Amino acid sequence: MKEVIKRYSKDDLTIVWQPTMCTHSKKCFAGLPEVFNPENRPWVQLDHKTSEDIIEQVKQCPSGALSIEGDVIKEIEETITGSTKVIVSKGGPLLIKGSLTIELSDGTVEEKSGMTALCRCGASANKPYCDGSHQSIEFDT
Repeated sequence: MKEVIKRYSKDDLTIVWQPTMCTHSKKCFAGLPEVFNPENRPWVQLDHKTSEDIIEQVKQCPSGALSIEGDVIKEIEETITGSTKVIVSKGGPLLIKGSLTIELSDGTVEEKSGMTALCRCGASANKPYCDGSHQSIEFDT
């Protein structure tokens, strides 16, 4: 599967969307539909809200599929205390909040910060990351 990464920019703010990481929680467009609307093209339109509002909503992304690039990333990194928290979501992924290093089976090393969703059900096509497949197999643990 080819990795797709989309970037949406406004002033000094760049939102990065990695669709293969998305768990389809719908928090982005439920929380800020003026910016994140899957019926629009492009589906991310940063001109409709302030950078602060957008940053706050992106911080709510449970999978890390939405993230921030550029100078404003320092603001988000400062909110991470240095500790890492693991949240087991009912019927969904392991949500890792904080900074971590993931070494993939092929030896590739990835640095993550903020929120990362790891597959618990085994059905993800994007392992070790959750892609929302737990919904289609009715994973309930």
